[in-house]
Amino acid sequence: MNRTSLLRPAIFAAAALTFAIITARPAHAQFGGPAASPTTQVHDPAALKPPAGARVAIIEFEDMECPDCARANPLLREAATKYNIPWVRHDFPLPFHPWSFQAAVNSRWFDTRSKKIGDEYRDAVFAYQPNITSLDVLRQFTQKFADDHKIVLPFAVDPQGNLTALVKADYALGQRVGIEHTPTIWVTTTNSKGAPFVEVIDRTKLFQLIDQALADTKPATTAKK
Repeated sequence: MNRTSLLRPAIFAAAALTFAIITARPAHAQFGGPAASPTTQVHDPAALKPPAGARVAIIEFEDMECPDCARANPLLREAATKYNIPWVRHDFPLPFHPWSFQAAVNSRWFDTRSKKIGDEYRDAVFAYQPNITSLDVLRQFTQKFADDHKIVLPFAVDPQGNLTALVKADYALGQRVGIEHTPTIWVTTTNSKGAPFVEVIDRTKLFQLIDQALADTKPATTAKK
């Protein structure tokens, strides 16, 4: 046996280990390539405002097949509940994810039943995400979700393409804003003494950013005579 034959198993093992390390790294599902900046360069900030009547909100652009979106989802749910602030979720399905777009369309269909059910479906997809390996598995999961909620799921959830148009509109909005990766998350404010929106790069600081946003938007008190 020559030297090359002896080395070949070690080379294959090293290559397999390298691949495992790369694929196991917690990374953003980016489409902008390796040079994409971790901070989003905002081109159009029009969408980065809280809904009417809210001082502070969380705004997110998400892809339902993105592993990092799945990791962020419980924290964003906890923050929105803890602070009782809106969590605005925009669809940004990445082109190289085979079932993400359909999952977004399904979410929109459940929204037509109620926004609460739609968001529960999104949360459930993220929780089950590692097991959804194809459109067919997504279909089976969606049917079970509907059955569990006593909802009759039609054979075609979007026969007229109206829900597809909504998802595409969200994606176009993200492109105008300047989205380069998912999830992209901001804490946004209205009538703020501070920054009108701050991107959440380090999610361990999310609560701190919300505290600051609430302080910056606190209404001025009228001095008593």
